[in-house]
Amino acid sequence: MAYETVLYDVTDRICTIALNRPEKLNAWTRQMHIDLKDAMHAAGADPEVRAIILTGSGRGFCAGADMSGLQAIGAGASADRSSKTAQALQEGSTLPEFKMNYSYFPAIPKFIIAAINGPAAGLGFVIPLYADLRFAADSAVFTTAFAQRGLIAEHGVSWLLPRLVGLPAAMDLLCSARKFRAPEALELGLVSRVIPDDKLMAETRAYATLLANTVSPRSVAVMKRQIWEAEFQTLAEATTQANYEMELSFQTADFKEGVAHFLEKRVARFTGK
Repeated sequence: MAYETVLYDVTDRICTIALNRPEKLNAWTRQMHIDLKDAMHAAGADPEVRAIILTGSGRGFCAGADMSGLQAIGAGASADRSSKTAQALQEGSTLPEFKMNYSYFPAIPKFIIAAINGPAAGLGFVIPLYADLRFAADSAVFTTAFAQRGLIAEHGVSWLLPRLVGLPAAMDLLCSARKFRAPEALELGLVSRVIPDDKLMAETRAYATLLANTVSPRSVAVMKRQIWEAEFQTLAEATTQANYEMELSFQTADFKEGVAHFLEKRVARFTGK
């Protein structure tokens, strides 16, 4: 599948999507927004894909919005916020919160891992926060950047960041716009692993392979939806939903396979059904 600003590859049931403007540190453009959204939904709808890795080409993840685009907005040009309308996937969350321009990752019914391979700034900082897990290279550097551009906390980051790192840390990172490195991101809980640069993709792919080969894709899709939607639920609502989903699980082929492969001491052959 060919795109103008992202690379798309499916190998061994893992889809790798790479932001692909390496000469600009993968600075974000409207076309990249359109390409990434289409690629994510394509991977989400592909029954052959069990996990998605999002990374950047070259030496950076994403340096934020392309400054020429910001300059045009500052000069009075309209910000074109149009995007392709993606059809809702049955397994993904249908909450309106996860149908916004940049908050759609939770509605993708596949596990998304952000492999942050270098600088992640501004919008390039926000995008991986919507992934289900984040791994960072040793050399990764982060900054929210917004306050240094006369901007504000955009695209839901004021809701999401405090849930990941806590309110005081979110206030610090957003209002100071200071740069910080991967070890501090790990300490804050922003990323789950810090990995040597030359091993980042191999270790990320090893984790994705674990998901692709050893667990039920249906279970992952449902649990992902449960976890994201629980942010808007009471304990009683989350428990009621879980009880309903458990009854549905008992009726699936993956449940039967989950019991069978354990008792027969063999490799699982999950189908997602």
